[in-house]
Amino acid sequence: MALNPVTNELMPATAARPRPLQRLLLAVARWFDSQAGGPDTGDDDRIDWARAVPFIAMHAACLGVLWVGVSATALAVALGMYALRMFAITGFYHRYFAHKAFRTSRPVQFLFALFGAMSVQRGPLWWAAHHRNHHRHADTEHDPHSPLYRGFFWSHMGWFLTRRGFRTDAASIPDLMRYPELRLLDRFDILVPVATAAGLFLLGDLLAAVAPSLHTDGAQLLIWGFFISTVLLFHVTVTINSLAHRYGTRRFDTRDNSRNNALLALLTFGEGWHNNHHHFPGSARQGFRWWEFDFTYYGLCGLAVLGLIWDLKPVPVALKRVG
Repeated sequence: MALNPVTNELMPATAARPRPLQRLLLAVARWFDSQAGGPDTGDDDRIDWARAVPFIAMHAACLGVLWVGVSATALAVALGMYALRMFAITGFYHRYFAHKAFRTSRPVQFLFALFGAMSVQRGPLWWAAHHRNHHRHADTEHDPHSPLYRGFFWSHMGWFLTRRGFRTDAASIPDLMRYPELRLLDRFDILVPVATAAGLFLLGDLLAAVAPSLHTDGAQLLIWGFFISTVLLFHVTVTINSLAHRYGTRRFDTRDNSRNNALLALLTFGEGWHNNHHHFPGSARQGFRWWEFDFTYYGLCGLAVLGLIWDLKPVPVALKRVG
């Protein structure tokens, strides 16, 4: 006997593999509830195109700029949304949830988990689990997104759209699974992005009514503040997978092919110092030298001054003298 992935009812083993229509319905259900239907069946490493439709549609929606135009207000909102969410991804999804590079309170943990969820890079549990597995198997055949094994497209976004890629490996994050609010964000990972998009649309309509001199409206803020900003944020973030393991310099002889890349560090607020990070992933700072700009670390220091986070793990003094 086997479990029907749509109805959750037992069925004969010979009928365990869902039919195409069942797969389509299951994929649609998982747009809204990532755990709908129980475990996947089939090839783990094939792109699940039906489930990837929202991801593709988000890119297509950027073409809406041809109709809504542009304004200084829309550009400012897009940049602000990029900066806020990049900091949430790099500072909290990455350095806090994945690596525990500092400590914080439960309310602040949840607040920045919400900001990170606005990025449409799934929930904090999913993100941390995949990243921990990346470090565990970096640039081996078990790495979820090594460009050395499957090439640029796979490491950049192909892995992100597979059945294996959609799963959250709970065994990798037992320390985080005890928070029901984080499990909720992870399971219903579409809710926060939809609310963000709706909020930007309403903000634009409000500005059109009360401040017409800003030359914006709901549709324009939706396209620029959500779709364009989010697509740019995603592709810049994943360059650390696809490019920072191929292009740049190596200060440390790590067992992987991680590289330091100043351009990627600028775009990702410090994540481009990737060879530094792979050599000592526990530090809250990834730019080990004073001239290696790390905007995420500067932001974390600001939060520490405010008392919102504490116990930032430093770079060992000996490592600052290397290279």
